[in-house]
Amino acid sequence: MKYIVILGDGMADEPQEALNGRTPLEAAATPTMDVLAAAGEVGLVKTIPDGMAPGSDTANLAVLGYNPREYYTGRSPLEALSIGVDMKDTDVAMRCNLVTLSEEESVYEQKRILDHSSGEISTEDAAVLLKAVQDELQNETYQFYVGTSYRHCVIWANGKVEDLTPPHDHLTEVIGPYLPADEMLLAMQKRSYEILVNHPINLERKAKGLNPANSCWFWGAGTKPMVDSFEKKNGKKGAMISAVDLLKGIAIGAGMQVIQVEGANGGLHTNYEGKAQAAVDALLKDGADFAYVHLEAPDEMGHQGSLERKIQSIENLDQRIIRIVKEQLDASGEPYRMLVMPDHPTPIRIRTHTSDPIPYLLYDSTKKLGNGALYCERTAKESGIFRPEGYKLIDVLFEKE
Repeated sequence: MKYIVILGDGMADEPQEALNGRTPLEAAATPTMDVLAAAGEVGLVKTIPDGMAPGSDTANLAVLGYNPREYYTGRSPLEALSIGVDMKDTDVAMRCNLVTLSEEESVYEQKRILDHSSGEISTEDAAVLLKAVQDELQNETYQFYVGTSYRHCVIWANGKVEDLTPPHDHLTEVIGPYLPADEMLLAMQKRSYEILVNHPINLERKAKGLNPANSCWFWGAGTKPMVDSFEKKNGKKGAMISAVDLLKGIAIGAGMQVIQVEGANGGLHTNYEGKAQAAVDALLKDGADFAYVHLEAPDEMGHQGSLERKIQSIENLDQRIIRIVKEQLDASGEPYRMLVMPDHPTPIRIRTHTSDPIPYLLYDSTKKLGNGALYCERTAKESGIFRPEGYKLIDVLFEKE
């Protein structure tokens, strides 16, 4: 039996007036998911433990079978693993977003967060901008590392785990109340704006109508992670397919194979087919028992507040990933079980994550399961199936319970 999770990050949402009360998942054309759901089990699962922040870090740990209360030490340390940073026990890792702040205000604290992703800036442009910051701010205490797109990392030697605010939680808001309390972190953020605001790359971006990456923003602080081996824990050899350093970092910590897909960028225009084929090859050619395909696009479109593009990302997930995986696994004759789900909701209305339970779809190629409902938030809630401990859902996939 082969096992696969296909995860649309932030795919769950709320009913939309513009969609006559339907959610983006309900309104999207998803013929492959419809077929899977007709023979599968649709239900609700809670991936974010009570009292924990609704991040992709805690949620994806849970989907992979790791209780966030036991394994979570912060988001950025997991990303640091992916980047290849060898953290010491006394290090603190922080995410360093390159964000777009408003430029008309003369006082930094009065600026507003316009875009947490700087228009999904390319890794190539971001690396040049981060180099300018490194040249002035990097020292033995603070080391900057290039990640992917707008997502980068700072290692603070002998640092403190500060309470830092995710920028996507406060889009369009004045930043003053959300800036670091630590004086040095605040000083570096303010100086980064001075370094970047008139950088040639940002001047060129503005001339093209693109959002400039004009400030660093620190958040997601944590200490060196300790994640148990996925294979030892589950008896399954696993592979991770994702463009996002967080997911790759979890996989590296868990001893899973990390498959790099050319053109996979964490945005709407990613290499969907390449991700699908990588999963199929891992399962049918490379000896993996389990593949985890992570798609960031629905979450990014939720943060952008774009209903149309969120629906498009869900339709792309259905037709350009799930369909390809299903057709090739069916053709191979290999029996398989597939779990389709988001990690958390990212509602268009608030443009950030929530802790609400999310709908999952479980399919088994060898037998009919459950309730055979359409796959969406409404039918998942109506199913009466609710799994309160999300980290145990993988045991259901593996038929351990």
